[in-house]
Amino acid sequence: MGAFHVAVGDAVTFTKTVSESDVYLFAGITGDLSPNHVDKSYMARSRYGRRMAHGALLVGFMSTASTMAIAHCRDDESETPVSVGMDRLRFIKPVFLGDTVTVRYKIAAVDLNRRRSVSSIEVRNQDGALVAVASHILQWVPNA
Repeated sequence: MGAFHVAVGDAVTFTKTVSESDVYLFAGITGDLSPNHVDKSYMARSRYGRRMAHGALLVGFMSTASTMAIAHCRDDESETPVSVGMDRLRFIKPVFLGDTVTVRYKIAAVDLNRRRSVSSIEVRNQDGALVAVASHILQWVPNA
Protein backbone atom coordinates (compact mmCIF):
# COMPACT_ATOMS: atom_id res chain seq x y z
CA MET A 1 0.00 0.00 0.00
CA GLY A 2 1.44 3.29 -1.14
CA ALA A 3 0.60 6.85 -0.12
CA PHE A 4 -2.51 7.34 1.96
CA HIS A 5 -5.79 8.38 0.36
CA VAL A 6 -6.27 11.67 2.24
CA ALA A 7 -3.96 14.24 3.80
CA VAL A 8 -4.22 16.46 6.84
CA GLY A 9 -5.82 19.71 5.73
CA ASP A 10 -7.94 18.24 2.92
CA ALA A 11 -11.39 19.80 3.24
CA VAL A 12 -14.80 19.94 1.60
CA THR A 13 -18.03 21.80 2.25
CA PHE A 14 -21.64 20.80 1.73
CA THR A 15 -24.48 23.33 1.86
CA LYS A 16 -28.19 22.55 2.16
CA THR A 17 -31.33 24.49 2.98
CA VAL A 18 -33.41 22.46 5.42
CA SER A 19 -36.91 22.23 3.99
CA GLU A 20 -40.16 21.15 5.58
CA SER A 21 -40.17 18.09 3.32
CA ASP A 22 -36.65 17.15 4.49
CA VAL A 23 -37.83 17.12 8.09
CA TYR A 24 -41.11 15.29 7.42
CA LEU A 25 -39.49 12.65 5.20
CA PHE A 26 -36.76 12.11 7.81
CA ALA A 27 -39.40 11.84 10.55
CA GLY A 28 -41.27 9.26 8.50
CA ILE A 29 -38.18 7.20 7.75
CA THR A 30 -36.92 7.18 11.34
CA GLY A 31 -40.25 7.23 13.16
CA ASP A 32 -39.11 10.27 15.16
CA LEU A 33 -42.32 12.30 15.12
CA SER A 34 -41.39 14.47 18.10
CA PRO A 35 -43.48 17.65 18.18
CA ASN A 36 -40.19 19.59 18.20
CA HIS A 37 -39.91 18.64 14.53
CA VAL A 38 -43.46 18.25 13.20
CA ASP A 39 -45.92 20.23 15.35
CA LYS A 40 -45.96 23.91 14.42
CA SER A 41 -48.43 25.01 17.14
CA TYR A 42 -46.62 23.05 19.85
CA MET A 43 -43.31 24.70 19.00
CA ALA A 44 -44.95 28.14 18.69
CA ARG A 45 -45.49 27.93 22.47
CA SER A 46 -41.83 27.05 23.12
CA ARG A 47 -39.04 29.55 23.62
CA TYR A 48 -37.82 28.59 20.13
CA GLY A 49 -41.12 29.64 18.54
CA ARG A 50 -40.82 27.27 15.59
CA ARG A 51 -40.01 23.74 14.50
CA MET A 52 -36.42 22.52 14.36
CA ALA A 53 -34.61 19.87 12.34
CA HIS A 54 -33.62 16.54 13.86
CA GLY A 55 -30.03 16.42 15.09
CA ALA A 56 -29.69 13.10 13.31
CA LEU A 57 -30.60 14.83 10.04
CA LEU A 58 -27.55 17.04 10.55
CA VAL A 59 -25.49 13.88 11.07
CA GLY A 60 -26.75 12.78 7.66
CA PHE A 61 -25.43 16.01 6.16
CA MET A 62 -22.10 15.33 7.89
CA SER A 63 -22.08 11.91 6.24
CA THR A 64 -22.68 13.52 2.85
CA ALA A 65 -19.62 15.73 3.39
CA SER A 66 -17.50 12.72 4.34
CA THR A 67 -18.59 10.95 1.16
CA MET A 68 -17.57 14.01 -0.84
CA ALA A 69 -14.19 14.11 0.91
CA ILE A 70 -13.36 10.54 -0.10
CA ALA A 71 -15.04 10.37 -3.51
CA HIS A 72 -11.64 10.18 -5.20
CA CYS A 73 -10.79 7.05 -3.15
CA ARG A 74 -13.41 4.91 -4.87
CA ASP A 75 -11.06 4.14 -7.76
CA ASP A 76 -8.57 2.41 -5.46
CA GLU A 77 -9.03 -1.32 -5.83
CA SER A 78 -6.99 -2.25 -2.75
CA GLU A 79 -9.06 -0.63 0.04
CA THR A 80 -12.58 0.56 0.77
CA PRO A 81 -13.20 3.51 3.13
CA VAL A 82 -15.90 2.99 5.77
CA SER A 83 -17.13 5.08 8.67
CA VAL A 84 -16.33 3.63 12.08
CA GLY A 85 -17.89 6.36 14.16
CA MET A 86 -18.41 9.89 15.32
CA ASP A 87 -16.87 11.28 18.50
CA ARG A 88 -17.62 14.45 20.44
CA LEU A 89 -20.85 15.06 18.52
CA ARG A 90 -22.60 18.14 19.87
CA PHE A 91 -25.68 20.08 18.77
CA ILE A 92 -24.89 23.61 19.88
CA LYS A 93 -27.83 25.58 18.50
CA PRO A 94 -31.08 24.51 16.88
CA VAL A 95 -31.45 24.38 13.12
CA PHE A 96 -34.87 25.60 12.05
CA LEU A 97 -36.86 24.75 8.96
CA GLY A 98 -35.71 27.14 6.24
CA ASP A 99 -32.19 27.52 7.64
CA THR A 100 -29.29 26.96 5.27
CA VAL A 101 -26.48 24.98 6.83
CA THR A 102 -22.92 24.49 5.62
CA VAL A 103 -20.93 21.47 6.76
CA ARG A 104 -17.14 21.88 6.73
CA TYR A 105 -15.37 18.52 6.82
CA LYS A 106 -11.60 18.71 7.29
CA ILE A 107 -9.05 15.91 7.67
CA ALA A 108 -7.38 16.57 11.04
CA ALA A 109 -5.20 13.46 11.46
CA VAL A 110 -4.04 10.37 9.58
CA ASP A 111 -2.92 7.13 11.22
CA LEU A 112 -1.06 5.14 8.58
CA ASN A 113 -0.57 2.07 10.80
CA ARG A 114 -4.27 1.74 11.57
CA ARG A 115 -5.32 2.94 8.07
CA ARG A 116 -7.56 5.61 9.58
CA SER A 117 -8.29 9.28 9.28
CA VAL A 118 -9.96 11.56 11.79
CA SER A 119 -11.81 14.61 10.55
CA SER A 120 -13.16 17.67 12.30
CA ILE A 121 -16.67 18.69 11.34
CA GLU A 122 -18.29 22.06 11.85
CA VAL A 123 -21.83 22.95 10.82
CA ARG A 124 -22.80 26.61 10.56
CA ASN A 125 -26.09 28.25 9.68
CA GLN A 126 -26.68 31.05 7.18
CA ASP A 127 -25.67 33.62 9.82
CA GLY A 128 -22.33 31.91 10.42
CA ALA A 129 -23.40 30.62 13.85
CA LEU A 130 -21.88 27.28 14.84
CA VAL A 131 -24.78 24.83 15.23
CA ALA A 132 -23.04 21.43 15.46
CA VAL A 133 -19.58 19.86 15.72
CA ALA A 134 -18.14 16.35 15.61
CA SER A 135 -15.06 14.26 14.91
CA HIS A 136 -15.43 11.54 12.31
CA ILE A 137 -13.31 8.41 11.99
CA LEU A 138 -12.82 6.64 8.67
CA GLN A 139 -11.13 3.26 8.29
CA TRP A 140 -9.66 2.00 5.01
CA VAL A 141 -10.39 -1.72 4.88
CA PRO A 142 -8.48 -4.09 2.56
CA ASN A 143 -10.55 -5.46 -0.32
CA ALA A 144 -10.93 -9.20 -0.83
